[in-house]
Amino acid sequence: MGQSMDVRNRDIGRRVSYWRARRGLTRQQFGDLVGRSISWVDKVETGQRGLVRLPMLEAVASALQIDVAALTDDDVARRAVASPDAVEVRAIRAALGSYRVLLGERGTAPDLARLRGQVDYACSAWLSSHFSTMGRVLPGLIAEAQRAVEALECAERVEAVRCLVMSYRLASSTLLKLEIPETAWLAADRAMMAAQSVDDTICLARATRSVARAMACLGHPRDALDALLAMADRMGPELASRDPQLLSLYGMLLLPAEMAAAQDGDNDLALTMHRRADEVTRMLTPGYCDPVNVFGATNVALHRLAALVRMEEGGRGIAYASTIEPQSLARLPRERKAAYLLDMAEAYRQCRQYPEATVAVSRAEQVAPEEVRRRPASHMLIRRLLDVASGQSSLLLRQLADRCGVGN
Repeated sequence: MGQSMDVRNRDIGRRVSYWRARRGLTRQQFGDLVGRSISWVDKVETGQRGLVRLPMLEAVASALQIDVAALTDDDVARRAVASPDAVEVRAIRAALGSYRVLLGERGTAPDLARLRGQVDYACSAWLSSHFSTMGRVLPGLIAEAQRAVEALECAERVEAVRCLVMSYRLASSTLLKLEIPETAWLAADRAMMAAQSVDDTICLARATRSVARAMACLGHPRDALDALLAMADRMGPELASRDPQLLSLYGMLLLPAEMAAAQDGDNDLALTMHRRADEVTRMLTPGYCDPVNVFGATNVALHRLAALVRMEEGGRGIAYASTIEPQSLARLPRERKAAYLLDMAEAYRQCRQYPEATVAVSRAEQVAPEEVRRRPASHMLIRRLLDVASGQSSLLLRQLADRCGVGN
């Protein structure tokens, strides 16, 4: 009994330490919130002192802005750490809605090299499907990039705007994954406003892509197409330089255009966009894959699969996927691998190949747990499979549903 209590104290203490750090609280600040000393905080976090009384557990959870169960229940605790929670989503919204810097709040000019490093870190977290990291870093990153844009001039300002646009784009993409499309559109619109403040094609292309994806998610695929194709036409004259970054950005306008056309039921246009994107890959060095937006031949193929699935062409999607080289898939970041596996799971579901669908969604969880455990779209797929699966597939899906917090 004593050993079990020691384990429980250590588990709760570890979770208190995690959430204190995630909320950006020092031990002193956290101690002040609960009316205790730094020494008491240290003992709780190391498991030397247990939170055995419910009132104190509630006080600690309140200070950390979490449910008590996130400290005491293993399953709830595991799910709680895996994604931006309500507090962090509110913080992202607040950062997007803040006009203090935009209206002239002054402060020390941020270090541009440090800001670039922060953006690179956020991009890496996104490509690794670490949504919880995105929730922690985005609010501060947006504010820091805004300050840089207001404080810097000339070439440095252009670089700062690129950082700001990327910060907004990451916020929009994260919110779209969590199916909060209205706020995602706000983030994308902020990106477009920032991009229009400088004469920079890279900024405008990234912002346009974000705006179009938000439009499509809100049920306006034709408007999304118009925006993407207008930006692609605008970029056309610059492509003669064969600059890899510009070519990959151009290609990444064509891929969401393909998806928007598929969403609109226009198979011919979707195929045209795919072929145009495929042509762009031939203008790049063989095997090229842009490190930021992952444009390359493999990602073009993955979008074709996704488009076929969106058009309920699961059988064609499975046949097309067989042409994608496994070695090229292995080189992709986790976010792209998981997207491929989830699309394969949906394609198998459409073809009533439920065991194969179960294997695909289970593999997606292994590759990028947060893509499956936290995304509403993944939860919907699991529910649909649970309704029709049987035998071993049903058992595996129920275990997965429990890990994801998906109810019956």
